[in-house]
Amino acid sequence: MARSHLRRLPLAGLLAVVMLVAGCTIPMFRPDQEDGGGGTAAPQNSAGAANWKPCPEVPRQLVGRPAANMRYDCATISVPADWRNPGAGGDKLEISLLRIRSSKQRDRIGSLLVNPGGPGGSGVDSAVYLSFGASFGGLPDEVTRRFDIIGFDPRGVSRSSPVKCVSDADLDGTFGFEPDPQSQAEFDELVALNRKIGDACGAKYGERLRLFSTEQAAHDMDAIRTAVGDEKLSYLGYSYGTLLGATYAQLFPRNVRALVLDGAVDPKQDIVAGSESQAKGFERAFTNFTDWCGDNPGRCPIASDARGAVTDAMEKARVSPVRGEGGREATAGWIFYAVISSLYTESGWQKLAGAIDSLADGDPKEVFELADSYAERSEDGGYTNLFDANLSVNCADEESKVGLDRIRSLQSEWRRKYPLFGAPLAVGMLSCEFWPGQRDPYPTGPATGAPPIVVVGTTGDPATPYEQTPKLAEMLDVGVVLTWQGEGHTAYPQTRCISNAVDAYLIDLKPPTAGTTCPAR
Repeated sequence: MARSHLRRLPLAGLLAVVMLVAGCTIPMFRPDQEDGGGGTAAPQNSAGAANWKPCPEVPRQLVGRPAANMRYDCATISVPADWRNPGAGGDKLEISLLRIRSSKQRDRIGSLLVNPGGPGGSGVDSAVYLSFGASFGGLPDEVTRRFDIIGFDPRGVSRSSPVKCVSDADLDGTFGFEPDPQSQAEFDELVALNRKIGDACGAKYGERLRLFSTEQAAHDMDAIRTAVGDEKLSYLGYSYGTLLGATYAQLFPRNVRALVLDGAVDPKQDIVAGSESQAKGFERAFTNFTDWCGDNPGRCPIASDARGAVTDAMEKARVSPVRGEGGREATAGWIFYAVISSLYTESGWQKLAGAIDSLADGDPKEVFELADSYAERSEDGGYTNLFDANLSVNCADEESKVGLDRIRSLQSEWRRKYPLFGAPLAVGMLSCEFWPGQRDPYPTGPATGAPPIVVVGTTGDPATPYEQTPKLAEMLDVGVVLTWQGEGHTAYPQTRCISNAVDAYLIDLKPPTAGTTCPAR
């Protein structure tokens, strides 16, 4: 699962955690049937206490087996559809929860709520991946021994009253479309596609679309806190999850125990500043990839000119795209998203080089695999609701529109500044131009009354560039910056230095010293 917050793109992704569990031996494990675990009784609120039931089928469906020594329980809580008017008509939404508890748990602190980003990412799925431990890129044993891990699908996402209004054909059209439509005819065609998507979602949901906003989801988090029986919230949020966590901290500062915000988003930037920030971040990450290729010719078959190989592949695709199985065409759009997908983790660089090399030989399979992984597109062409939810949240959050003339102007300007990513990030702002319904922007102020909050940034992060990290910490006023000098999107738990700092905070409430920096390795 290698994705994360692409909040200012038309499409977005999830948490940068690479799971390699498929080839492992299935453990002989019989979960303890006792609920156990201590903690305080759940205070009563509109959601009530969670009614947990065993659900080992969830990890089996995702990765083929449960993690060793872990028990999986599921619950659903009902929350008001509109927290600003919770009694209106009794309208409710269902929020899906997964609790993961280690059989080795001791000295339990409480629950650790996790969110993978997106918006649109499934916290239930991500909690499963995180449960497999540090050997597989998951949470350290020190954390799973002290906390129940709680994954939740935010409102509108996956199992939680999912929003679904974008057809598979329109998603294919969006991903495969020319990423830099230079002619007016091409640009108008993309405008029409975005208008069609907005009209379809408006026809289905109408004014309910504003209810999928980040602020509404932050209220749901507090309902989850009481439903699991925690007096205060411990939370691990990645990418867009940092925005969600920051919103929670502003709304409920005295309910915060510990928040780790990894892959920080600057809530004060508008859609234009956010889009340009990502264009700069992805351009920088792509340059890092090309530098790596030059230094590793044995692992990079396009090492002689990696940037040229990628741009040439896209130019050729504009004229004569390579056809794959079933006649599917590897258009410039699909190649572009294969590149995007690969830049989320340094481990993706070699895959990108191999995919571009294979494409030059007439085989687009690896390009499609990378792009489809990013898009959550199945072999039969079906999609999850990741991008329906992504659009619904992003557009509900956005306070204002940009305007077609300005988008067109920025497309040209950013193409010069960020050759591969600038123009696509500019036209990506079309997504919310035709989105119906009222807006519900999130707050952008200090978390007055909250304890220290750890804000983690990665210097080579393409999706949430490092420059946003100190800005989020400064806005919250209680943020403590932790820096990783690594590549890819998000840092915890990539290295022992990062893990030690975050674990000490989560477990003992000892934030790192301000300015702590961890090396890449």
